[in-house]
Amino acid sequence: MKRNIHAKRLFGTNGVRGIVGKEITPELVLHIGEAFGSMRPGRIAVGRDTRTSGETLILALKSGLLATGCDVVDCGILPTPALQFLVKEEFDGGAMITASHNPPEYNGVKIIEPDGTEMSDEETILLEQRLFDKSFALKPWNKVGREASAPDLIDHYINAIVGHFPPNIGKGMLVAVDPGSGPACLTTPKILKKLGCRVMTVNGVMNGTFPGRLPEPSMEGLKALSSLVVSSGTSFGVAHDGDADRAVFVDENGVYIEENQEFALVAQYLCQQQKGIVVTPVSTSQLVEAVVAAKKNCSVTYTKVGSIYVARTMHSLMNEGKKVVFGGEGNGGLIFPDHQFCRDGGMTAAMMVSILSKTKKPLSGLVACLPKRFMIKDKIATPDAQKVVKRLEQKFPHDRIDLTDGVKITRNSTSALIRASGTEPLIRIIVESDQRDHAESLFQELMKRVSECLKTTTKQKKR
Repeated sequence: MKRNIHAKRLFGTNGVRGIVGKEITPELVLHIGEAFGSMRPGRIAVGRDTRTSGETLILALKSGLLATGCDVVDCGILPTPALQFLVKEEFDGGAMITASHNPPEYNGVKIIEPDGTEMSDEETILLEQRLFDKSFALKPWNKVGREASAPDLIDHYINAIVGHFPPNIGKGMLVAVDPGSGPACLTTPKILKKLGCRVMTVNGVMNGTFPGRLPEPSMEGLKALSSLVVSSGTSFGVAHDGDADRAVFVDENGVYIEENQEFALVAQYLCQQQKGIVVTPVSTSQLVEAVVAAKKNCSVTYTKVGSIYVARTMHSLMNEGKKVVFGGEGNGGLIFPDHQFCRDGGMTAAMMVSILSKTKKPLSGLVACLPKRFMIKDKIATPDAQKVVKRLEQKFPHDRIDLTDGVKITRNSTSALIRASGTEPLIRIIVESDQRDHAESLFQELMKRVSECLKTTTKQKKR
């Protein structure tokens, strides 16, 4: 098979996603199943989140896999990290029907390799080539695969997380959980209860229309969780995105914890316990490096944006004999290598219980002790995101430029990352500094340069 295609055309940073009935159709998902099954024949686990389109799409996915002779085990509705854990333990591969944090009208597919990580860019390009060429290894009638149903396998994932912590570590702790009507309804409350916590929930009934809030756990969307925390006197609140590979928190006062602060807290705690490397993308706040360096036990290695790049870098470092303590992204997607090499919201919720239990401090107090960083985030919708970001490389000749992913500009203690989204037609912008006015100044300058690049790109398209 040809290997002359060097860029993904359909899949983004975390699988393929789009609006159902438009970009994502049963026919496309059927062909994804056929392509994946042709590449990875064997016993394949599948699952889905709670979206209303999930049942239709998973039937198409299973049909494609079965047609290539794969035996399919349907694990039902479950978090993406739960399926990844199960694949790592006992399957030849997996596929998850989910659009993660995207709105309800979206859905998509994540492909999982036997080690539980998402498929690499190189292998995804080969899968896409099969897809576009319709080069499928379909089996005759007497060699098609068989299907089995195994919704109870989710308990293996729950018990694995609980087994990482001392018995009853959460005893005396009351925790509020907002699963966002997603698959974490089945997992996070059980995990925390098994750790000894008492648990209250909001948006705790699975519903693919997401009536309580959107799948993205934003500060605005978590008002109900914050109110529950304050009114009930819980130790903290935890919320998940649409497939529960991420977790975000509110403290005991109902105050939203910015995700980079969350990452820094966990990194700081783990680097007190052991020496090694923390792996994270260039999009993560410099706050993480500050707290890691302060402990003098750990160092930071940076990657492209996307959990797959973090996970595979962690793998690579460990294969070189280096100790990797922790990894993940500054968006609530944390990776614990002693558990598995993917973002795991359930494990993150359990880790917060452990941190509060061991430190004997409230979450607000732990956050207050972190170094102060000021961050501005914005996004600009454009179909020409890649072209605009490319043009920005030449706009800051006097600053330090890092092209690991997009354009990262560093000016003294202030930095900015501008990159094209891997899942949506957007330019994402993150500016941060230890001084608010420095962050605001660079942000304004940056927005001016982006506007100039957008105008230039639009003019060239009209010619």
